[in-house]
Amino acid sequence: MPTLPPGPAAQGPLGEPTPHQHRHVAESFGTDAARYDRARPHYPRALVARVVAASPGPAVVDVGTGTGIAARQFQAAGCRVLGVEVDARMAALARRRGLTVEVTAFEEWDPAGRTFDTVVSGQAWHWVDPVAGAGQAARALRPGGRLAVFWNAGEPPAGLVEAFVGVYRRLLPDSLAARQWTMSAVDAYATLARKAADGMRAAGAFGAPEQWRFTWERHYTRDEWLDQLPTTGGHTGLPAAHLEEVLAGVGAAVDAAGGGFTMRYTTVAATAVRA
Repeated sequence: MPTLPPGPAAQGPLGEPTPHQHRHVAESFGTDAARYDRARPHYPRALVARVVAASPGPAVVDVGTGTGIAARQFQAAGCRVLGVEVDARMAALARRRGLTVEVTAFEEWDPAGRTFDTVVSGQAWHWVDPVAGAGQAARALRPGGRLAVFWNAGEPPAGLVEAFVGVYRRLLPDSLAARQWTMSAVDAYATLARKAADGMRAAGAFGAPEQWRFTWERHYTRDEWLDQLPTTGGHTGLPAAHLEEVLAGVGAAVDAAGGGFTMRYTTVAATAVRA
């Protein structure tokens, strides 16, 4: 599940109530689960390898597993993964891909006496109450287990960002989708990681949190970028006609840049060990 850049520290993305108070937005991504699974970026292998190496065993809970993008990467690294997902449509696709998924909000999830080595969450922890979520993770983790939550922060080339801003200002001024290009994505997601670390401290069950970063790149063609754009938080609720206009404008901007571009990603993570 994606997010948008945060505003003031006391608020959530773009100066609105904190994201976990807007769970309905999180539940909008399942409207086209197949597109989400197809178009959304994976996570860097270096992140998965570091989490696995720093964990005491292979039993993993993936919070907000969605269609299982991160979960399948951890499976490929030798882990046994249980997904927890609030959206039944996303969970259904993950199950078709071979994952075990329990459908519920993480704060209400019952570990049922089970204990795990690692709790992870990719692009989803901002939809979870940071203190209640950390407390729930602590209840599910064995001592020495690790909580690791992470986000992909993507930044297109500067000239293309300016072109995107022009499209959104013309078609959707003052919208969430427009405002997501007005600040650094890395700074925005680093703010979410800091809030997650604060939640781990407040839960009182973890050692000192750490923050990790991993840089990598992905090239997008015009069609690949337009395929993933409707899966992002500023676009899932747009009327079809408005979305079509946005896609046409953004597509023209990418065409003018040569028909594709390289996205610079920074994956930011907050992690702590169960005391």
